[in-house]
Amino acid sequence: MKHNIYLILTLLFVFGCNSVGNDNSTISVTIEPQRYFAEQIVGDHFNVNTIVPPGTSPETYDPTPSQMVALGKSTLYFKVGYLGFENAWGKTLAENNTDVKVVNTSSEIPLIEVDGLKDPIGEDLHHDEHNHQGVDPHTWSSPKSALIMAENMLNALVMADVENQKEYRNNFNVLREEIIETDKKIAALLENTPVKSFIIYHPALGYFARDYNLTQYSIEFDGKNPSPQQLKQMIDFAHEQGVKTIFVQKGFDTKNAESLAKEVGASIHSIDPLSYNWSEEMIKIAEILNRNE
Repeated sequence: MKHNIYLILTLLFVFGCNSVGNDNSTISVTIEPQRYFAEQIVGDHFNVNTIVPPGTSPETYDPTPSQMVALGKSTLYFKVGYLGFENAWGKTLAENNTDVKVVNTSSEIPLIEVDGLKDPIGEDLHHDEHNHQGVDPHTWSSPKSALIMAENMLNALVMADVENQKEYRNNFNVLREEIIETDKKIAALLENTPVKSFIIYHPALGYFARDYNLTQYSIEFDGKNPSPQQLKQMIDFAHEQGVKTIFVQKGFDTKNAESLAKEVGASIHSIDPLSYNWSEEMIKIAEILNRNE
């Protein structure tokens, strides 16, 4: 994609200007959960464009030239904050198109520093190399963090479109209550869950786990499938902890998860933390953990 950089930048200059707060105005976001938050706040005043298509990993994704053009025509770009292409292309965008305001929606979220997750015998096996700047980038998986993300969106919107700020604030208050209610439902489901650990193929629920006093263990190691030794250690740990829940995100290989599930008598559950239906998906994850099956 690098060979297209000059063409992309030229197109950004040509198409970058945009009006604010009318039916043709566009906001861009990185992932679908962000689109949900943004659409609840903006109502009919902006179109919301998602950069990463559904079913695609945002951590390995490279925007196409046409997507960069669409991004360059946006009034605001709400990035998650710590995904690879966001940093690379966000910097390019900021340097070459002053009409697009780039907003880090994870600003003010207490971040999880990733130095490697320890396995049951203390070896550093669960490190996630897809994080950036030593930070777990999956901030949207927590209702508490999601509320901060939505508030960051609101703050940027009322500055960009003062005329409609009252409506944005009212819409945000409705969304805020929905997120708070989601948090309450999840907390109630997990309050008396006997097993406080779960296994997941790709470690996308770190903030969720932190907020509800859970422990997340990932099957993939440094972004790769585990070695036979690592898989055996995971099996031993699952037996010791009584873990019966294994999550696999859509689009990820299930082979190792199936082998692990067979060995420990666990069930595999397909989840989609990148779903547009953010609240439903978070509650679904809590319901599965509540059953521990």
